[in-house]
Amino acid sequence: MSSFFEQNITLENPKVLLVPFAKEYKTALKEVVFNESIWRYMSISIETDDELDRYINSTLSERIEGKSYPFIIVDKETNRVAGSTRLGNINFYNKRVEIGWTWYGMEFQGTGLNKACKYELLKYIFEKMNFNRVQLSANIDNLRSQKAILKLGAKQEGIFRSNYIDQNGNKHDDVYFSIISDEWLDVKERNFRDFPLF
Repeated sequence: MSSFFEQNITLENPKVLLVPFAKEYKTALKEVVFNESIWRYMSISIETDDELDRYINSTLSERIEGKSYPFIIVDKETNRVAGSTRLGNINFYNKRVEIGWTWYGMEFQGTGLNKACKYELLKYIFEKMNFNRVQLSANIDNLRSQKAILKLGAKQEGIFRSNYIDQNGNKHDDVYFSIISDEWLDVKERNFRDFPLF
């Protein structure tokens, strides 16, 4: 399904704009990326220009290699780049995908931007791609992200022990959640009912 990764996918609602990840956003990313709190529960940390360059190149390579489809997240209220997210672990035959690798600059956290972003991704996956399953995960210690995922209407499935190794060689457990296509219309109505995006 290489044609999927060649698409120019743009998703938008009144609060958020998702555009394909590109090198041209480096300057804008620099305004929000250098904060260690962002990376506390991630497998990487970005503290220098060199680390940002490696992150950008790695992210773009993932799309070229058909491993993930990364997006830049733009906050439409400020017209500023707020972070990044991606669709990964894509299995076209079994119609499942993971939303993840998501981060936001500190000033954009807790603003409702994440919910707006996830809504567009979920709607695209279930209504355009016609996939059966979306999974999401969070570090076992990242209670804030776990609560945010549950608020989307996802169901907790279990803990994946020693699921990833961070840049310092430490093992981490992740909590996994999912939404399936049979649940989407109910999730959309119940969890995004007051979301003025329809």
